[in-house]
Amino acid sequence: MSLRRSAFLFAAVMMITLSSQAMADKVRIYIGTYTEGLSKGVYTCEFDDEAGTLSEPVLAAELKNPSFLAIHPTGKFVYAVNEISEGPGRGQGGVTALKVNADGTLTKINDQVSEGGAPCHCNVDATGKNLLAANYVGGNIVVFPINDDGSLGPVSCNMQHEGSSVDEGRQKAPHAHSINLSSDNRFAYAADLGIDKIMIYQLDAEKHALTPSNPPAALVTQGGGPRHFAIHPSGNFAWTNNEMTMVVTGFRRDAATGALFAIQEISTIPGGYNGRKSTAECLVHPTGKFLYVSNRGHETITAYAIDQETGLLKYLENEQTGGKEPRNFYIEPKGKWLLAENQNSDSVFVFSIDQETGMLNPTGKSITVGKPVCIRMLHAAK
Repeated sequence: MSLRRSAFLFAAVMMITLSSQAMADKVRIYIGTYTEGLSKGVYTCEFDDEAGTLSEPVLAAELKNPSFLAIHPTGKFVYAVNEISEGPGRGQGGVTALKVNADGTLTKINDQVSEGGAPCHCNVDATGKNLLAANYVGGNIVVFPINDDGSLGPVSCNMQHEGSSVDEGRQKAPHAHSINLSSDNRFAYAADLGIDKIMIYQLDAEKHALTPSNPPAALVTQGGGPRHFAIHPSGNFAWTNNEMTMVVTGFRRDAATGALFAIQEISTIPGGYNGRKSTAECLVHPTGKFLYVSNRGHETITAYAIDQETGLLKYLENEQTGGKEPRNFYIEPKGKWLLAENQNSDSVFVFSIDQETGMLNPTGKSITVGKPVCIRMLHAAK
């Protein structure tokens, strides 16, 4: 082969390689919203995880209040709650199954009622056979079988929470606020704001069913209002953000039994703050070294360092999110970037994460989306 031809082939291979790498750097984002003002449903854009930039979002599927989303392990389907409630008791909430198209748009497959009102959180289990959802109004956790074509069957299991707590305004009845699964797919954890408990269930993926674990729950301090829940990558620790007190409760977790044992309570805000108190999301960094919590009213995300031996948190900082009413945020799998949504200022801001200190650094990069609530990455599905 001539030197000239060899050089040409080498250049061609390099161009293909670089092109493939450039394409690999861009991942599909889906954004759940409340359909008020600017929003009409689920939006999509691309995130460049090398540059830390987001493309202009476009409408992927027109839906009513698709606030929280979950992605199927195959990446072929997206599921959205329809956060709707038509009054006290069990309202008219539901869930929608959507097929992912080549251009990133979504096509509706089918809908199912959620047997409760205002479903506000959902997750697909590791087998891809079950969608679990939490109904805020009604205070129950439901399971939907997922068929091979991505469609959802009717509710196969309905776990009704019971009880109340000390806040007469918000805790007269159960309010299931999230549902999360352990990495081994054996346990499901439901944070219930109304009864100040983390309910613990065992999942039978093949039977599309939940059963109460032993013990069936873990308590937080009364009046806290647990909202979301995060498990350390080791499986040995877990945390919930208490919405009403802006306090994080840390737990030691027994990976064999799923049991939780409270080990710490720590504030998400500096001393002396007298404004509105309302946390939204808590997430562990992929390395397991840091925990982050979003604060509504304070308009910040709190960063903590995690002691890898004890699971105890050490406060690091509060970083402004660049807008109003920070909700869910997303840490991409490499742990380099955090995407923060601001519901009441229609924005998503990008922050870089210092891999050594855990500190958040504003990049100044953002996009506009009407009332964003949840972010999910297509390639990050598990």
